[in-house]
Amino acid sequence: MQQAEESFRRYAGDRLVALSRVAYLLTGDVHQAEDLVQATLEQVAARWERIVRGGDPDPYVRRVLYSQHVSAWRRHRGRVVPVAEPPEAPGSAAADHSGRVVLSLAVREALGRLSSRQRAVLVLRYFEDQTEARTAEILGLSVGTVKGYAREALARLREVAPELAAAGEGS
Repeated sequence: MQQAEESFRRYAGDRLVALSRVAYLLTGDVHQAEDLVQATLEQVAARWERIVRGGDPDPYVRRVLYSQHVSAWRRHRGRVVPVAEPPEAPGSAAADHSGRVVLSLAVREALGRLSSRQRAVLVLRYFEDQTEARTAEILGLSVGTVKGYAREALARLREVAPELAAAGEGS
């Protein structure tokens, strides 16, 4: 028991930054990302001995992370979050102090317009550089479904954020 606990602590410490980055990309919010990582690690900790017996824990942990995200999204969808000031538009003069910031805001806003599953597929495929087969395994989907989500998500991004295509050509 002590050895499993130490193994989990070591794994969580080693993977915390990477899991937090992915969670932030999925949620677009630091606090929600922290909550998502915490919920994921709580669920994983309860089953750690079984998980590590199966070999590499990463696919299982990622699947839990993405499942937790989809569940949270379903619970909170339709809920409007009031803000004191509307966010600056990515193309406005106030936000245009750096091309990278503008691009980052545009990407975040565009990702926010995708379904949670589409966003999960794009993050796994293009941020974490996973294969279609590995993405399908992590999300518990078929490879064809992953391909479909990716195709739909990229088409949706082209529709809602055509400026991203132009930014990609310049890099």
